Amino acid sequence: MRPTTGPTALEDDVVGETIHYDNEHQVTEAFMSQSVVLTSGNQLSAGIPVDVHAIPVVREGRVIGVVEAHTNRMGVRAPGALEDAYLEAAEVLSGMVHRCEYPTGMDKSVPWVSPRVGDGMIRVTRDGTVAYASPNAVSAYRRLGLTADLEGENLAQVTMALLRNRAPVEMSLPNVLRGQGQQEIEIETPDVQLRMRIIKLNDAEGPVGQLVLCRDTTELRSRERQLVTKDATIREIHHRVKNNLQTVAALLRLQARRISLPEAKGALSDAMKRVGAIAVVHEILSQAFDTSVKFDDVADRLLRMVVDVAATGGPVQLRREGTFGYVPADVATSLSLVLTELCQNAIEHGLGERRGVVWVKPRQADGRLVVEVTNDGEPLPPDFELGSTNSLGLSIVTTLVDDLGGEFTLRSAETGTGTVARVSIPLA
Repeated sequence: MRPTTGPTALEDDVVGETIHYDNEHQVTEAFMSQSVVLTSGNQLSAGIPVDVHAIPVVREGRVIGVVEAHTNRMGVRAPGALEDAYLEAAEVLSGMVHRCEYPTGMDKSVPWVSPRVGDGMIRVTRDGTVAYASPNAVSAYRRLGLTADLEGENLAQVTMALLRNRAPVEMSLPNVLRGQGQQEIEIETPDVQLRMRIIKLNDAEGPVGQLVLCRDTTELRSRERQLVTKDATIREIHHRVKNNLQTVAALLRLQARRISLPEAKGALSDAMKRVGAIAVVHEILSQAFDTSVKFDDVADRLLRMVVDVAATGGPVQLRREGTFGYVPADVATSLSLVLTELCQNAIEHGLGERRGVVWVKPRQADGRLVVEVTNDGEPLPPDFELGSTNSLGLSIVTTLVDDLGGEFTLRSAETGTGTVARVSIPLA
């Protein structure tokens, strides 16, 4: 880990390197002696004077690891109050690491929101008094409404006074600020949100206070709320589109019932089926909008819908073997239409009036989605050519697959029975 409060002492990344046995190496010495080892004298590392600490982590009398800390001594100057507070806290934490007391088992941070020492640091003594507060920490409390100094005050009492008659916070906040219970809390007022991380500090004799890190998360939470609002709005749009498409499908169904011409009735039924396929995608997106769709759910619904509306004399089964995985949302609509047309075509033209099984076999490989729709019905005519067919369904499939940058083939099965429709599209 590179430091966030000072210059780095290591020019190269050492992760993955092996520490070989060397009796003069500080890691070896710390491991064997079970005590903290300090090499001073400003040893040079890539031309930079560096001090090195080797801190063995001792648990139940056994060293389970060594933390090696490198300090860049280039341009050494007299430290200010902030650096003194950092160094004091670091020394206490180093001792806790050595005794395997830190981090604790419940010490779980949230990387994108948990406060770091540079966000704001408050050093609290054993009796709860603020011994030091960094400028960023004071600024955060100023936003909460603090007008007096923070140092020398009881942190729990000051915080509760600032939150009086405001939005509720976690229960037993004073106990949390004294180092009891959870490590991270959210303090929220109508105008300000503050996230605090409480680290209990102990020396060899017992508790010595707390290290409180605080971060003003007002802007971050505001952006999160905006994203949640936008996400909910998009889901609602998909929900309304789905409802409108289902209304259109219902109107087509009513119209088909009033027409006696078989060709016109079939055309309206096909249109109803295609609108329903698009509605299924929007229904999935309305439940959990994301940049990708778990297409297995879409496919299973489409297969049930195709079986229900299939015009066949015998019982037909549609079975999926394999998984589509996740498909980009902008591909899902076209893919749903392609799958519907191929399954409908396999039933009506492949099986005809007979019973049978249509298999849908999807898989992902090398950044592409490959789907094969097979049946055990009639093979294709000997003179069949995909480019010369006048089938609207196959024309729709060909056009959609071309738009997706994919490939579509239709051939007779090698067994001489049934057909195999194969679609391959890129997912990137």
